[in-house]
Amino acid sequence: MDISVVVPLYDEVESLPELTSWISKVMAENRFSYEIILIDDGSSDGSWDMIVKLKDGNPHIRGIKFRRNYGKSAALNIGFEATKGDVVITMDADLQDSPDEIPGLYRRITQDNYDLVSGWKAKRYDPLSKTLPTKLFNAATRKMSGIPNLHDFNCGLKAYRKAVVKNIEVYGEMHRYIPVLAKWAGFTKIGEQVVEHRARKYGKTKFGMSRFVNGFLDLLSIFFVGKFGKRPMHFFGMMGTLSFLTGLFIAIWIISEKLYLIAHGLHYRDITDNPLFYLALVAIILGSQLFLTGFVAELVSRNAPERNKYQIEDSI
Repeated sequence: MDISVVVPLYDEVESLPELTSWISKVMAENRFSYEIILIDDGSSDGSWDMIVKLKDGNPHIRGIKFRRNYGKSAALNIGFEATKGDVVITMDADLQDSPDEIPGLYRRITQDNYDLVSGWKAKRYDPLSKTLPTKLFNAATRKMSGIPNLHDFNCGLKAYRKAVVKNIEVYGEMHRYIPVLAKWAGFTKIGEQVVEHRARKYGKTKFGMSRFVNGFLDLLSIFFVGKFGKRPMHFFGMMGTLSFLTGLFIAIWIISEKLYLIAHGLHYRDITDNPLFYLALVAIILGSQLFLTGFVAELVSRNAPERNKYQIEDSI
């Protein structure tokens, strides 16, 4: 099978007939073999009934229904597990992503040999309250992820080589950082393509301002797990050692100062009257705790069932 189109959706009953018809038209024009996987993320507006109806009229459509709303990342992860196509295309169900972009994205994977191609909505139809924070997050993600060529990490319209979606796990709200997940998994040929962004035709957006806070926290999580997931002691041990040595240095300096004053018969004050004493105490305790945290994290990591799971590209 050439292409699997994965569409996560939540309360998008109005757009589904037009979307699936449009995708099928593009596939027929380009003579692609394909499947459309619609993931109903606990909709309450009749979206599932519409999916059942559409499947009756189109054998290329498959549907998966969650019992409740789990979020876009969960929907994508389940969709990735279900795909059969050599190339996987993801797109939103609100008709803001154009299916006409599919052939171009497909060629970037099959002809240009990219692992992942992310859409870039250079011209957007969203309000400034949404576009400005998005630009800030994209800039921070480029800096922290080491993927400098992507302008829009969160674009729903992406193309993947099959091996990519079968070797990454999308959870929490990590759908914003799938290119980063792919890079940490060893898929480094990541490209970008300018795509059309269409104004929303039906309904309203399902994402609130909390997504920006969650997005920032997920970025920190993915950076930490990707860099120190298999060696947590390198992070906690380093931070703990620095904190402990800083506190120890301050404590030795305070004690040495007091001994010097005593030896020369000069006036001195009690160590506990010196504010630096408490700073040293906190630094030593914090350092010890971080070091112990590193040990515990190492024990957990070494006993994890996937401690020796690595991405193997080929073998002979």
